[in-house]
Order: sequence, then C-alpha cells, then structure tokens
Amino acid sequence: MSGLWFEQFSVGQVITHAIRRTVTETDNITFTTATMNPAALHLDYAAAAETEFGKPLVNSLFTLGLVVGISVHETTLGTTVGNLGFERTVFPAPVFYGDTIRVETEVMAVRPSKSRPTQGIVTFVHRGYNQNGQVVCEAVRNALMMRQPA
Repeated sequence: MSGLWFEQFSVGQVITHAIRRTVTETDNITFTTATMNPAALHLDYAAAAETEFGKPLVNSLFTLGLVVGISVHETTLGTTVGNLGFERTVFPAPVFYGDTIRVETEVMAVRPSKSRPTQGIVTFVHRGYNQNGQVVCEAVRNALMMRQPA
C-alpha cells in the first residue's frame, strides 16, 4: 500500500507524482469506442483535419481518468473508501497522440467525516500537464479516506 491515510494529508500539501504517461492513438481509440462515443473529433482523421486542431483530439474523459489514475499510487491506493465526486473539471488545452502527461495533486481541504468516525474527506485538485508544461486537465475531487488504524 502506498496511499496516505486521512491524517497524513494537510491543506496546501502538493504531491508531484513520479509516474508520467505518453498517450497513444490506441489509448484514445480503445477508450472512445469502449465508452460508445462516436464523435468524429476523436475517431475520424479526415473530419478532425477540418477542425481548428487539424488532427484528432484525445477524449477528455480519458484525459481525466489518466490524470486521476496517475495520482492514485501516492494518494489513495489502499487507503480510500471511495470517490465522492468531482466539484469541477476543466480542460484548458487539448491532448494529442504523443503528448506525455505528468500530474501534481494539491490538497485543498481535509475534514473528519461527521457520520463515519473511522474516515475523513479530502478535497484534491489534480492538475495534468503536457510535456510543454501546459495544463491539460484540472479536476477538484472529493475522496472518502480511511483514518490510520490505531
């Protein structure tokens, strides 16, 4: 287990995640078709060539999943009860095939659960950056975390 217990998080804490991941065409096509998204912007080179981007965009939900997934090892692996939801998610810049994504997580809030004395809620801001340092995803997420066993 490499995740942190509720008590190990503090407001303002920033975790720079060690794992990085280069996005491939296969990632995008597999995710997009598996989730039944027929958008030509993700799947059709000819149609995507007619857009302002000139090439296919990586599915934003894949980007979100990748950004949160990269954060798991150093935040919630083995110590989370569950994901409570996302307050806000934005994609300020597109992701393309060949982009390498790195992630930082900032702890925005930490509070004990009122109804579950062995757990607490941590609000994370996950930021994904491409190889040029551009933010490609920012997501505010609430996670129900386990308290450290006595």
